[in-house]
This record gives sequence, structure tokens and C-alpha cells, in this order.
Amino acid sequence: MTLVRQPRLVTLEGGEGAGKSTVLAALRDTLASAGHEVVCTREPGGTPLAEQIRDLLLDPRHEPPAQETELLLMFAARAQHVRETVLPALARGAWVLSDRFTDASYAYQGGARGGDVQFIAELERRVVGIEPGLTLLLDVPVQVGLSRMRGRGDADRIESEREDFFERVRTAYLGRAQAHPERFRLIDASQALEVVAATAVGHLQEHLESAR
Repeated sequence: MTLVRQPRLVTLEGGEGAGKSTVLAALRDTLASAGHEVVCTREPGGTPLAEQIRDLLLDPRHEPPAQETELLLMFAARAQHVRETVLPALARGAWVLSDRFTDASYAYQGGARGGDVQFIAELERRVVGIEPGLTLLLDVPVQVGLSRMRGRGDADRIESEREDFFERVRTAYLGRAQAHPERFRLIDASQALEVVAATAVGHLQEHLESAR
């Protein structure tokens, strides 16, 4: 089974503190001002059931999940998200902006946790079945991102990992971008947020032209 590219699915990826929320809002406003219906969502989450799985995954009060448990829960939430939120929106012609998607599992459960990348790819084919038309990777040095994150309040279970964990996440993301240049656009997210957002909007506008 091959993945089906979905031109109107745009995903934001990157480590902690990369500014994805700000960029997503700028992309949403750009699409809405052009008259498009826009669905903004996130992973893990995006449906009531998937949000409950998110709570299981990220609440530090729960027992730490085994590596395999974390991976399978992520894909369980993603399966629900794709079928209940993403595919229906795409089917009616909406654009979908997702704060993280399957590339996050390659970075976090694969690169950082040391999970089997071939198994992740098999889950992606069998459980997800689609891939974004455009993925914006907001790349920021780990220390910069963690400094930004610490100003936001309490950290969840994954945000509380050690610095070397996030270095592996970043390395895995950059590897994904290099392996899939047809859909990834790399953005230096250490710049001022308004510059990052403007750069992201520029990539989206180029994608809009090519997706016509």
C-alpha cells in the first residue's frame, strides 16, 4: 500500500518551542482570507477520543509507557484523527492545518526513542494511508527551543525529557526533510516569530500556486 499525497493537508513539525502555534495561526488567516475553509487540528489529538489518548500519553502522573506502548497509542490517536477529522475535511474541499502528523512519530518514537523505523513506516502505510502535500519544518537549536518552552508553564511528560532526547528529535527531523524534499520546507525558527510566520506563509503561497 502506497501513501496517498493530499495537497490540501499542510503539517507543521519541529521540536519544542519552535513557534508552531504562531505559524499555524498565520497560515490559517492566509487561507481564510483567500476564501478557503480551514480546519486547524493537532496531534496527538484532533477528536474527543484522540484527545483522551493524548492525555494518557502526556500526563506525567501516569506511569511511563513502554516504547512500544507510546508508539501504538500515537498511531491509535492518529488513526482516529485521520478518519474522523482529516479525511472528512479534505473530502469536502477544506484545507487542513495540523500541528504535527506522522513525521513526529519518526522523530520522537523513532529517532529519539530508538524505535524501529520500518515498523513505523508499516504503521503509516496501514493505519494512516495519507501524507501531507506540504510539511513545514520549524527548526530551532534545542537550547533555544527549550528556553522558550520553559516560559510557558508546566511541562508535559515528553516536554520534560532530557536535552539529548531533543537533540535526537532534531536530527531525525532534519533527516526526514533531507529524505523528502518534495514536500518538506525547512524554516529557521530561531528568527523572530513574525519572520518565521512570514516565511511559512510564503511557502504556503507557493504551494497554493502549485496545487491549483
